[in-house]
Amino acid sequence: MRIVIADDHALFRDSLRSLLTARDLEVVGEARTGKEAIELAWQLKPDVVLMDLMMPEMDGLEATRRLAAELPDVKVIVLTASDEESNLFEAIKSGAKGYLLKDLEAERFFALLEGVAKGEPALTPALARKLLDEFARPKPSAREAYDPDALTDREQEVLELMVEGVTSNRKLASELGVSENTVKFHVRNILDKLHLHNRAQVVGYALRHRLVESPPE
Repeated sequence: MRIVIADDHALFRDSLRSLLTARDLEVVGEARTGKEAIELAWQLKPDVVLMDLMMPEMDGLEATRRLAAELPDVKVIVLTASDEESNLFEAIKSGAKGYLLKDLEAERFFALLEGVAKGEPALTPALARKLLDEFARPKPSAREAYDPDALTDREQEVLELMVEGVTSNRKLASELGVSENTVKFHVRNILDKLHLHNRAQVVGYALRHRLVESPPE
């Protein structure tokens, strides 16, 4: 199996490369951004890209979407510290063939990676259950989902900043003068209250339903 590692943390890449090569798996390239991951995938045509989500220039979700569309034979496996359900759902919808957390035990990681070569998804039972529950859940109609009074004043502030293009936890926290954990809490509440899965959907929904004013051109 020929693998590209995409992660912006050099120490993690080094550790993962050592772990993979010790199991006779070939690491053919390493990327620190989503953009580099796409470029390496085009050059090297690996079997698998192990893709982190939070990277500079282009994040892992956008890189996954691009690779799924441009190089469908290259399997993208998200390998991340994020256990947010919205990231899981969006990654799978973007074309990822698996979603693994970085705290996974090595033996389980390699067993799932081996399954990818056989066409199996790389998902732990807990994450697979979340996916099944999500896709089995009936979707609310627009009328049911839309509740202009559902958001608190602080959640409304977060929503307005997201529509203005401030979407990262760090930038939102800086703008609001709160911690990133507090931002995550508010974003999670917004997603739950509006029955949406990711921040891009929130921005589109807010504009369609006029929850906030349209951002200036």
